[in-house]
Parts: sequence; C-alpha cells; structure tokens
Amino acid sequence: MSPVNVTINGRQFRMACEDGQEDHLRGLAKGLDDRIAALRGQFGEIGDARLTVMAALMIADELAETGRTVKRLETDLASLHDARGATTARTQAAQTALVAAFTSAAERIEGIAKKLNQPTPPNGDHVAQG
Repeated sequence: MSPVNVTINGRQFRMACEDGQEDHLRGLAKGLDDRIAALRGQFGEIGDARLTVMAALMIADELAETGRTVKRLETDLASLHDARGATTARTQAAQTALVAAFTSAAERIEGIAKKLNQPTPPNGDHVAQG
C-alpha cells in the first residue's frame, strides 16, 4: 500500500492505495474537489459538509445512471447476439437452398446435354421441320 496525500475542499487527507494507483487516487480527489468548488460557486458558502454531501450525491447519481446505461447496453448486446444467431441460421438455410437449386439445375443441364449428344438414328426418323 502506498500513502498518498490529497486535498479536498481545502483540507489535506492522508490516504492509502494499491501501488501504482497513486495518480488515479489523486485524480479522483481532484475531481471531487472540483465538484465541491463548482457547487460552492453555484450556491455560495452553505457549509463544507453540505457541499461535500451534494457532490457525493451528484457522483452517486452519475454512477446510478451509468449502471442503468450498462444494463441497457448489456440487454442490447444480448439482443444483437440473438439476432446474429438467427441471421446466421437464415443465411445457412439460404445457402443450403441455393446449393440444392444449383445442383438441381446442373443435373437438368447434364440431362439435356446427354440428350443433345445422343447420335441421331441413321434411318432418317429425325426430320427437320421447317
């Protein structure tokens, strides 16, 4: 654990965090301090505790909204996965039908080619009509 000193609302606080997270903790503290300063600018001097609670509630509201957004995105993602699966199944069915149609057409063409390649009878039964 690493000790970190942060300033929030003009007061120094000695905190501890995981090694390597010092800058992150300082950034969080600065964000909270900035919110408190913005609220002070908006509402004036209404008390340190009240400003801190208001800032904390704003952060909690943003966190709750982010949670709702994540849940909505997870639902959307699940729907997209389901749609992708259905699309894949339809695509495979279409490919199978297409292969069957091409196979059938090839068989008919081969049959016609065999008929066309049969020798004509020598006795003249085959008479051209015109």
